[in-house]
Amino acid sequence: MKRSDAFELYTDYLIANNGQATATELSALTDNQLKHDYISDWLSQTDLDQKEFWKQIKKFVRQIETDESWISIDDTICAKPHSTRNEVINYHFDHSVGKSVKGINILNFLLSSNMKNDIVNCPVAYHVIKKTKAFVDSKGKTKFKSVQTKNDIFRQVLENLQFKCVLKFKYILFDLWFSSSDNMDFIHKKLKKIFVCPIKKNRLVALSYEDKLAGNFVAVNKLDLSTDDTLTVYIKGNDFPTLLVKEVYTNIDLSTAEIFLVTNDVTMNYRQITTIYEKRWKVEEFHKSIKQNILLGKSPTKTEITQCNHIFACNIAFIRLEKLKIKERLNHFALKAKLHLKMVKAAMDELYTMKKAIC
Repeated sequence: MKRSDAFELYTDYLIANNGQATATELSALTDNQLKHDYISDWLSQTDLDQKEFWKQIKKFVRQIETDESWISIDDTICAKPHSTRNEVINYHFDHSVGKSVKGINILNFLLSSNMKNDIVNCPVAYHVIKKTKAFVDSKGKTKFKSVQTKNDIFRQVLENLQFKCVLKFKYILFDLWFSSSDNMDFIHKKLKKIFVCPIKKNRLVALSYEDKLAGNFVAVNKLDLSTDDTLTVYIKGNDFPTLLVKEVYTNIDLSTAEIFLVTNDVTMNYRQITTIYEKRWKVEEFHKSIKQNILLGKSPTKTEITQCNHIFACNIAFIRLEKLKIKERLNHFALKAKLHLKMVKAAMDELYTMKKAIC
């Protein structure tokens, strides 16, 4: 086999395998026809950047993008508690556990489209957060941070997707972390797209443009806002109107909670706003699948380059799994279960053959 086969085989290997993703095992699976060094050389390339990623996915993107597509943006942390710390593997605050954890922090941009009664997803960009700048905290400890903030990356990537990649989409969906006035202003004025996102309960809004000019603001949780109602407000820091709604939902423990959502499309009603925001869940499903089905965190790569290239391959493998989902009409987990059953059957057949040899 040629060195050029390494990428194709490695990405398929990420889908088929359930354990650690190693160059040694992949080479052994080809009966050493694909040399271990070929795989390691591929993982050490320096040109597997976002430009190359777009080149790899562009054909599929053009097949699924529509004027009604949406981009869901969120970051995830791939835990690496036992790996050596470097620019890629570092400590990042994880909101789900309320503390900093050691791992790789990736900001993802997932395009989703309704296609023939199903939703098809494709990661159109991702950014590995690299902490390269040293600083001393209030306790005198040396720590590291990224040169760019996540909000800076958020705007930079979206601008590239719209104006350089000329990507078709209508909505941009994101969580509280990115619901700053600057991001909303950027989406509304520069991109001219529709955003739907939550805002904090203490976020200040004005009930009219006149109130905004006069500095009369009130926290959203102080408003008399009923479920199913919409209210036109001016968020402090923005000079355009947004629609505000309050959604009340029930947690697993049967307790209730509320979330305040806003959009710059003032023609929407309550049901449209909440339904569109629910579509953001696709990025959470993406994170779950790429971790559990495509071995995102199961690579013993040692350097920043090989670690980032493994992430590159995982995103390509996700797209291949998505294509199989369309063909087989099975979700990612069902596809993996089907592959696993085939592997167990092959192992059992080999075991029976070995047993016969000793009988």
